[in-house]
Amino acid sequence: MSCSETKEPSTKYEAQKPKAKSQKPKAKNQRPKTQDQNSPVRLFHGTDNAEIQRPTVLTLGVFDGLHLGHQLIMRTVVERARTVGAVPTVITFDPHPRAVLHPESAPPLLQTFDQKIEGFGVLGIEQTIVVRFTRDFSQLAAGDFLRDVVKERLHAKEVYLGKGFAFGHNREGNIDLLKRLGSELDFVAGEVPEVSLHGRRVSSSKIRELLLKGQVNQARRMLGRPYGVEGLVERGAARGHKLGFPTANLHPHNRVIPRNGVYVTGTLIDGQWRRSVTNIGLRPTFGEEKEPSVETFVMNWTGDLYGDVIRVRFLYRLREEKKFGSIEQLKTQIDSDVARAESYFERAGTKHMISVI
Repeated sequence: MSCSETKEPSTKYEAQKPKAKSQKPKAKNQRPKTQDQNSPVRLFHGTDNAEIQRPTVLTLGVFDGLHLGHQLIMRTVVERARTVGAVPTVITFDPHPRAVLHPESAPPLLQTFDQKIEGFGVLGIEQTIVVRFTRDFSQLAAGDFLRDVVKERLHAKEVYLGKGFAFGHNREGNIDLLKRLGSELDFVAGEVPEVSLHGRRVSSSKIRELLLKGQVNQARRMLGRPYGVEGLVERGAARGHKLGFPTANLHPHNRVIPRNGVYVTGTLIDGQWRRSVTNIGLRPTFGEEKEPSVETFVMNWTGDLYGDVIRVRFLYRLREEKKFGSIEQLKTQIDSDVARAESYFERAGTKHMISVI
């Protein structure tokens, strides 16, 4: 059973309306079908490609998670580009600067590179320029980057930074430098304010903290959408099938996985979101696992997902993972989990939550 699409507030970004399931044979090892296949972002590695469109209105940053604060920056860039007749553009850095300069403290990323680029497109960004971050690049003065890249190569009309963001050698590329050189180089410089929820600043680090505690509802509020992972479906021990609840065993591409437990989820299959229940953990009743697994039971659906790449969105935490005294007790609990998930999906205001990217 799929969930219908509902219009979201402007702070959130939407996916395309789910398509009917294709009757053609599925191509294995493909990313889930989403809006980026219809409206792809032009992606450039490096700043000297002749196909980069100019002039631009742009922003710079890592933007891991594309949370509400990032979305406000993207919305500002897109709206201003439309106003001044320029191309909304993102310059992003890969790998994460901290992974190069301080790898011992580098954060696990909320999104894969492809997920982030896809999200830029959904938010209205038309081109993304990826700058490879190296130790040599970290020595480049921010002023030189603004002159040589932002102005000379990209013909920026306006440049926006998130509050507190800085780039370049010794992080000297802050909003003050941007405004000073903007006057000299003839581009507008602006700082986009932070976004707060209930007095707490929205940040990627806070979202990671919430997910590791299993607080997926609070993470969803900061992201503006449910947190999701995607990965390859691998063959498992088929225990779920024997219990009457066949599961897709997911090998996640994402590095941040919510705390062990059982969750109401949405699973993207052939371009359509389907209701599901997902267990993250060690399957203690069977007592054989050393590494956590991600297993998803897709409700009211049958089919072969082995070898597919699917996306799973975490909507609500049902309970902790626990060890049961018998297989029958486990089956009874799964029955209860599925019934609670069905009730969750029937609540007003929940059906729209998995129709956003």
